[in-house]
Amino acid sequence: MYLRITGFLPDEANDDSLQYKLKVSSECEQTVMEILGWQSLAAEADGELPLTKEQVRQIAAAIKESLPGHLDMFIGVVA
Repeated sequence: MYLRITGFLPDEANDDSLQYKLKVSSECEQTVMEILGWQSLAAEADGELPLTKEQVRQIAAAIKESLPGHLDMFIGVVA
């Protein structure tokens, strides 16, 4: 299992196609889970959850990646 971050255009865009996808490296998983308050990947493996702008900022810093600010961002566990 691994963490995947996805991004979609805001609802008013009337376009629900995937705009962004990133697999979080295994080295960063624990830090990202701490940001989210998660205990384990298995406990959170029930779909994608929306990320707040602050969570996106913190995760971007933790994984040392630039994440799009113009998209609605989500995170989920993928088997």
